[in-house]
Amino acid sequence: MAAEKKTTLKNTFDKLAPAWERIASSRKALPILLVVGLVLSFAIPQFGLVNLYIQLIMMYVGINIILTISLNLVNGYMGEFSVGHAGFMAVGAYISAVLTTMIIPTQLNPYLFPLVVIAGGLGAGLVGLIVAFPSFRTRGDYLAIITLALNMIVKSVIENIDVIGGPRGIPGVEKLTTLPWVFIWTVISIWVIRNFIYSNYGRGVLSIREDEIASELMSVNTRTSKLLTFVISSFFAGVAGALFAHVLQFISPKVFDILKSTDILIMVYLGGIGSIAGSILGGTIYTVLLEILRPLGQWRMVFMPLLLVLLMIFRPRGIMGLRELRWFVPGYDLFAIKRWRAKKEAGHDTAAAD
Repeated sequence: MAAEKKTTLKNTFDKLAPAWERIASSRKALPILLVVGLVLSFAIPQFGLVNLYIQLIMMYVGINIILTISLNLVNGYMGEFSVGHAGFMAVGAYISAVLTTMIIPTQLNPYLFPLVVIAGGLGAGLVGLIVAFPSFRTRGDYLAIITLALNMIVKSVIENIDVIGGPRGIPGVEKLTTLPWVFIWTVISIWVIRNFIYSNYGRGVLSIREDEIASELMSVNTRTSKLLTFVISSFFAGVAGALFAHVLQFISPKVFDILKSTDILIMVYLGGIGSIAGSILGGTIYTVLLEILRPLGQWRMVFMPLLLVLLMIFRPRGIMGLRELRWFVPGYDLFAIKRWRAKKEAGHDTAAAD
């Protein structure tokens, strides 16, 4: 009986990913959906189409998608294991909060907010570059240890700087993050990371995941590819942190502890490694489920890790692991995939005839 239940659950997961692929069967629908999404992001807060609580959840979904897709770039596409993503998020959050509360005049904050978000991302990217130089001299699980230590170091450093509030944090951060800004930054992060994945550097990153030694033998500059990937991942974690700080309106070091990094890891492996669509799916499902289970109190924090355990048993790569929707695949890649599948089917037909 237990074996039958396990088989049934596995078949359910196997059928779920192809269903999402059928939803995105037309690439022509993507520009229309982007325009509709942008219009709705302006119309919803302007005309109050949904209440403020739903709008807040929608903003958290967008921020979590940025966090998930940025971490998936390292853990999924590059095949390394980073566990301290909340540390980079904290750097972006604090840089942006300090700029808007202590440096930039209040009346200029709404106009300079895009630059503030970029500054948070650049600060996180710089920290990522500093961490990446010693980290990628080693191989294996050392990156996990180093990023875990970084998360703790960032949290401890912030707690000991009284100028930025120390352990008390920074209260009274102006609410500058709006639904349109979250939508725009989510689209930018997806677009940049998608283009990077299908660039020459991205191809090198994918080859590193499969076999780093073989990549070096095929003249792939693995060190540069790793550095660039880690910096891009850190940059968008900082962007998400800046958006998060200005929607929560209060930040403190304990917000960015190891539990926050664990939440991001769960979203990555829930949606699926090595998949942009999986990152979107994982960030959305996790955020919405947490809100649905809020009446359970602390028990919801038991249910979500349990969900991850079940997922690792029945589908270790996640719902969309190593699968991608056609929307996120360049046209020339789709043409190559179709030719490969046609040759494969022709080969099967020939073998069957023999």
